[in-house]
Amino acid sequence: MLNIRPATSSDVKLILEFIRELAAYEREPQAVTATEADLARDGFGAEPKFRVLIAEWDGKPAGFALFFYNYSTWLGRPSLHLEDLFVRPEFRGKGIGKGLLVHLAGVAVEHNCGRFQWQVLDWNAPSIRFYESFGARVVKEWLNMRVEGEALKRLAREEG
Repeated sequence: MLNIRPATSSDVKLILEFIRELAAYEREPQAVTATEADLARDGFGAEPKFRVLIAEWDGKPAGFALFFYNYSTWLGRPSLHLEDLFVRPEFRGKGIGKGLLVHLAGVAVEHNCGRFQWQVLDWNAPSIRFYESFGARVVKEWLNMRVEGEALKRLAREEG
């Protein structure tokens, strides 16, 4: 019933649909400014910045996982970073989210990653419990930092 496959450039429209559905679930539907052209360029161009897995249930698109690699200087190995994981509500409870995580853990092991990491919103208790059931732990001592928009442009203009 469950099929997990790598996305292709023909999936760009579907990927953007999943991203918008995830943003609505996370209570920020207006925050998505990505376009199909952005995803096609950055995910399926000459130097892909991310990869995507599509989960299908009985041939129907049920969910996705968007991920990329970063590097742990302390471990001296790559890390797999899961940016987005989403399963459509009508497909939840079928093991699709777990299937995507298991598949990604296999990818991380195959690529000799020292870590498999992701973020979860602090109010999303069901997801936190779900992730913890697989051995994931909340890393509370690290805070996310972000510079974006005009602040990013100002920082880029600073001179040392």
